[in-house]
Amino acid sequence: MARFGLVLVVAISLTIALFPDTTTAQLKPKFYGNSCPNVESIVRTVVNQKVKETFVTIPATLRLFFHDCFVNGCDASVLIQSTPNNKAEKDHPDNVSLAGDGFDVVIKAKKALDAIPSCKNKISCADILTLATRDVVVAAGGPSYTVELGRFDGLVSTAKSVDGNLPGPNDKVDKLNALFAKNKLTQEDMIALSAAHTVGFAHCSKVFNRIYNFNRTHSVDPTLNKAYAKELQAACPKKVDPRIAINIDPVSPRKFDNIYFKNLQQGKGLFTSDQVLFTDGRSRPTVDAWAKNSAAFNKAFVTAMTKLGRVGVKTRRNGNIRRDCGAFN
Repeated sequence: MARFGLVLVVAISLTIALFPDTTTAQLKPKFYGNSCPNVESIVRTVVNQKVKETFVTIPATLRLFFHDCFVNGCDASVLIQSTPNNKAEKDHPDNVSLAGDGFDVVIKAKKALDAIPSCKNKISCADILTLATRDVVVAAGGPSYTVELGRFDGLVSTAKSVDGNLPGPNDKVDKLNALFAKNKLTQEDMIALSAAHTVGFAHCSKVFNRIYNFNRTHSVDPTLNKAYAKELQAACPKKVDPRIAINIDPVSPRKFDNIYFKNLQQGKGLFTSDQVLFTDGRSRPTVDAWAKNSAAFNKAFVTAMTKLGRVGVKTRRNGNIRRDCGAFN
C-alpha cells in the first residue's frame, strides 16, 4: 500500500511537470503578434488621450484592474452591466464607487481596436484593461513593464461573488495577507500593490471613523500624524457631503512614486490599511526599505503586477472574446 502511494506521488509529480498551469502557460507578450501586432500602441494612444482629458483616468483604471482580478480573476467580469435577471459585480457596494473613467478607457480602446479589420473582436476586454493599467502607471511617472497577454473574458459576473474578496480600508496586516495569499501573492506583493495609493483619491466617508470616532479612548486614530489629522478634518468636516473626495497621497497625488512609503513613516497613511503597513513590525522593514530606494520599489511593483495579472486567467474553454465589454455575447 505504501509502495502504491509512492508510485502515485511520482505519477502526480510527473503530470505536473509535463502539464504546467495552462492558464499561465498561454500568456505571452506577443499573443496577438499575428492577428493585431499594433495592439499595444493602439491602446496606449487611447489611454494617453484619455489621461489628457482627465487625470482621474489613472487611479480609476488602476483600481478597476485590482477590483477585477481579485474577484474571479483578471477576466473583465467587473465591466459587465447588470440586467433585470442579474446583479453584476460592478453594482456591489464595494464597487459602486469605481470611477467611470476606468470603464470608459477600456470601451474607447475596444472601439479603436475594432475599427481595424484584422483586430476586430480579436482582443479580449481583460487584456485591454491589463494593457491600459500598465499605460496609466507609466503616464503617472511609474515604471514601464512587459504585459503578458492571452486572457479570455469571463462568462460570469455576480455581485455576490465580490463578498469578502476585496481589501477594505480598515483591514489589518493579517487580513490583507490572507486576501492576497488567496491570489498567490506574498506580503511583499501586497505592500507593493498597496502603493498604488500613491495616486488617486478617496471619499470623506471612508475616513470619518479615523478622524472623528476612532474608539472609546481616542476620537482620532493615534497613529495619524496630528497635523495631518487636522488637515483631514478641515477637508472633511462632520457634515460634509460624504461624496467629497480627498487625495490619498497628501504630498504627490498625481505622481506614481515611493512618497507613499515616506508618508507612512510620518503617520500620513489615509486608511488604516495603509498605516498598518508601517505600524506592524512584520511589514515595516519593507516600508522603510522602499522609502529609501525607489528603484527597489518599482521592481517589486512590476513583479507584483505581473503576478496579479496571472490570477484566474480564463481560456477558450471557460471564456471568450466579448463583442461588447459591458455585456456577455
